[in-house]
Amino acid sequence: MATGLKGILPVLPTPFAADGSVDAPAMERLVRFALDNGADGVVFPGFASEVENLTADERAMLLEIVVKTAASRVPVVAGASAAEWRDVVQHGQVAARLGVRHLMVQPPKSVGVDAPALIDFLGHVLDALPDIEIILQNAPAPRGSDLSPQAIVEIVKALPRVAYVKEETLPAGPAISHIVGHAPATLKGVIGGGGARYILDEYARGAIAAMPALEIVDEHVAIDRALCAGQHAEARRIYVRTLPLLVLQAVYRMRLTKYVLLRRGIIDGVGVRAPTPELDAAALSDIDANLVELGFVASEAA
Repeated sequence: MATGLKGILPVLPTPFAADGSVDAPAMERLVRFALDNGADGVVFPGFASEVENLTADERAMLLEIVVKTAASRVPVVAGASAAEWRDVVQHGQVAARLGVRHLMVQPPKSVGVDAPALIDFLGHVLDALPDIEIILQNAPAPRGSDLSPQAIVEIVKALPRVAYVKEETLPAGPAISHIVGHAPATLKGVIGGGGARYILDEYARGAIAAMPALEIVDEHVAIDRALCAGQHAEARRIYVRTLPLLVLQAVYRMRLTKYVLLRRGIIDGVGVRAPTPELDAAALSDIDANLVELGFVASEAA
């Protein structure tokens, strides 16, 4: 399996059939869509996958589809967050049996924000899973723990197999600067989150990758490639084009992601399990206008 993380690593949504069950064939199409558009890896499950609304069996079945469809062409990151470290280990064991080497873990809020307790929690996971590396996810409150960059650096120094940090607190920029400036050489990189809404700032501060949602992965890949080539004006031009849609995505979350993927012909349904705002006619019209401007759908007037 491909190893090492960089570039655009989209978090895959979970497609649902009309009866509410998971749609396995659509999952394959989502992975192929990511790879065909240049994604440097894929992530499943994460917040954008509605992970909290999936059973353990559904998670395992869908992750197997992701790994098989990716076929070792790019790294697969498996989300393994849970309230207890033993549950994190169970998710990690499923992933490890499939050949996954990277687990993304957000420590539960019940552990607190002090580095020693977090080191103990993650240390149990690493002891039980000797062949994996952890991406420490630091999401903002209220969903995440909002860890300080100082605590993150302390964790990384104590646990060398915490090899990446996904930093998406608000504002993430200063935290990324601190982590990059103070972390040991064992840290392989900092990854941006927040739906790529801050990707220019994240990369300027030393982030090596981003984990946005999937619906405009081709645009995000183009931004990454432009930044890596030093073409900052081109990266900003693409970013400015995509920002109106990303602002809407921050509100409507996976409903928007699935609607855009439907409009792009990748999935057949837009059902969600997670509580998210409904897309009314005005919102759909706004999204469609953005898709026309991005060239993903034709204008009805044409």
